[in-house]
Amino acid sequence: MPQFWTLTTCEPSEASTILCVPKLTDLPKRILIGRALQSDKLGETLLPKRIALPVFASDALSSVAYAPEQIFLSLSVAGIATIHFSWWIGAIVGLVMLVVVASYRQNVHAYPSGGGDYEVATVNLGGNAGLTVAAALLVDYVLTVAVSTTSGVANIVSAVPSLHGHEVALSVTLVVVLMAMNLRGVRESGTAFAIPTYAFMGGIFVMMVWAAVRNFFFDSHMHAASAGFSLVPQAGHVDPTGIAMVLLLLKTFSSGCAALTGVEAISNGVPAFRKPKSKNAATTLLMMAVIAVTMLIGIIWMGNLTGLKMAEDTSQLHGAPAGYQQKTAIAQISEAVFSNFHLGFYFIAAVTGLILVLAANTAFNGFPVLGSILAQDRYLPRQLHTRGDRLAFSNGIILLASVAIVFIIGYDADPNRLIQLYIIGVFVSFNMSQTGMIRHWTRLLKTETDPAERRRMIRSRVINAVGLTCTACVLVVVLATKFMSGAWMSCLLMVVFFITMKGINKHYTRVSAELALDDAQAEAEALPARVHGVVLVSKLHKPTLRAIAYAQLSSRSSARLEAVTVDVDPLDTKALQEEWERRGIEVPLKVLHSPYREITGPIVEYVRQLRSSNPRDVVTVFIPEYVVGHWYEHLLHNQSALRLKGRLLFKPGVMVTSVPWQLESSERRRKQRPWNAPGQIRRGDVGRREERPKASSSVASASAAKDDQA
Repeated sequence: MPQFWTLTTCEPSEASTILCVPKLTDLPKRILIGRALQSDKLGETLLPKRIALPVFASDALSSVAYAPEQIFLSLSVAGIATIHFSWWIGAIVGLVMLVVVASYRQNVHAYPSGGGDYEVATVNLGGNAGLTVAAALLVDYVLTVAVSTTSGVANIVSAVPSLHGHEVALSVTLVVVLMAMNLRGVRESGTAFAIPTYAFMGGIFVMMVWAAVRNFFFDSHMHAASAGFSLVPQAGHVDPTGIAMVLLLLKTFSSGCAALTGVEAISNGVPAFRKPKSKNAATTLLMMAVIAVTMLIGIIWMGNLTGLKMAEDTSQLHGAPAGYQQKTAIAQISEAVFSNFHLGFYFIAAVTGLILVLAANTAFNGFPVLGSILAQDRYLPRQLHTRGDRLAFSNGIILLASVAIVFIIGYDADPNRLIQLYIIGVFVSFNMSQTGMIRHWTRLLKTETDPAERRRMIRSRVINAVGLTCTACVLVVVLATKFMSGAWMSCLLMVVFFITMKGINKHYTRVSAELALDDAQAEAEALPARVHGVVLVSKLHKPTLRAIAYAQLSSRSSARLEAVTVDVDPLDTKALQEEWERRGIEVPLKVLHSPYREITGPIVEYVRQLRSSNPRDVVTVFIPEYVVGHWYEHLLHNQSALRLKGRLLFKPGVMVTSVPWQLESSERRRKQRPWNAPGQIRRGDVGRREERPKASSSVASASAAKDDQA
């Protein structure tokens, strides 16, 4: 039976049976995200390494698609004379990645709870440092989604020009699709994203192997589309020497370090791995680093092999035809390597565009986990700490998608503008994490006496120190070169996130202090002296009588119970009093005068007076309310009750109890249960539905009496 049906277990009898009917209100939700999972099924959603790699490493692996291009573009400022430095820059970036990954392998073993950089900084550097890292990571995750989806759409639009002008709609649609897939659970979304991620890795490696075969065995010449052009320095630039050369190489290095984005995601997602979690996460980190560095160096090698020339300004490409449209580095390299196999070129183009979009999935896994940890520490709303139907942090996923959509719309889905905000956050977290780990090892070395263990700690500290030096240089260069181009917005957002989280924590701390029990006063404050019941009356009808009966039953220990009405119309009030006396209702009726025909104000003022005269009393206000079956009927009823409850909510020592009365329209919404004739179940004839026969007058009277009692 489909999982969205609501089942009712009942004992078989000859008198009746209950048909299990589908809960149709859940049907759209179940179609979108699948059946709900019980909490004890959490282990089934954990990821093996083969799925965790594409889930958490798609961002880092996709960076390989544009990091080499950024290196070539940065070096092109000085012309052809500096292109040979691409090898050195690529090697240094690869070395830095390996150093950072080695550091994060230590992180996942030392701090496996999923806090990642946030936990490392909080434990070793203090709460403010941890919040700084958290703010940086939250901003970076949001920008990862915005940049990845808009970049993917930009590639799609360049291939299909008829889509131009619809970039915002396409980007928002992709974010919504990614959100829906992640709401189905980490494992299911990871399985869906594994195929294109592995296809991208396989395509790049096959292209590298085929390029090597053609070059070393067939001595085949492979020329990129720009190989025949000559590259000259930008206008106003000369061949750099001395300090100018150092600055150019530093800028190029910082551009190439875009390949490091996403490295931290695995350390933040350790709880999503299967046991042993730390070991599997560390192994996945190593796999990702080896694959990413190999692909990075391979693409740079193929770029030099094919004579690739990239320029920030196409006017630097002498010999280029008029109206020349510069293709991406990956596109030019694949076109040259697969010059005799066009299907390979189109395959590389497709999987590259796809991996750029799927890179956002890393953020959809990292942001909710980090948000859950921050919510547990009372720095974010508690709703982010709870899991949804599919055991994913649904609220965090929806929040990430919503904020990313705001950025996409605000920046008109322009990846060139959004990318200026990028990278800052991840390198802030890198620096904080490396600094925290250095202090971590230093603290442990003070008490460690085992020589072998001390050597391991010293080696780890050296690795972290080297990583800190590299990432600090990158951060300084990135801030210096990108701050005025848009990076100031990222810094501002970090400050806003930091202040917001501090404010949330202050609020939760204040509320906890107010709610905490004082041992000396706990009993006195928890138990009021007496309860003063107040039943609100507008007319004397069935809902009023039900509210009075319920109040009498609930207030047997009360010192006083009374009914209160507001005198808006003197004639109606007089008729109510006469009817009250005629029926002999034991509860006294009090009339509140309202010269301005207001209902809520006099009642609130009367309740306030009751509290003032007896501060240790609790006032319970019973409000009769109608229950209607249609949304439009809500507009015609209970508006005064809603306003009154809203006012009384802020009055200390006042309890509000709604006493519902179901109107006929609400009863009709219930499905009529089928009736089975006597002996029908014994005959096995339970599938046929029959109309219930009319009962005799005596039976009908007895049934009506039972309904009235109910």
